[in-house]
Amino acid sequence: MAEPVKGPASYFPSIEKKYGRPIAEWQDLIRSSPLTRHMELVAWLKTEHGLGHGHANALVAHTLAEGV
Repeated sequence: MAEPVKGPASYFPSIEKKYGRPIAEWQDLIRSSPLTRHMELVAWLKTEHGLGHGHANALVAHTLAEGV
């Protein structure tokens, strides 16, 4: 039996369901943003794209951790 997903990625199914975009699309938006700091990106996702704080934080944390 597979272990449950932990950390920021555990939010991904609910993010895709609630906002109707695949995670890869959100990550592309984050990577293409001129912003680079974690909380700046979180605030941008919240104000410009209507994400809740937890969802925005999870996306940014996971994307920045990848370092790509």
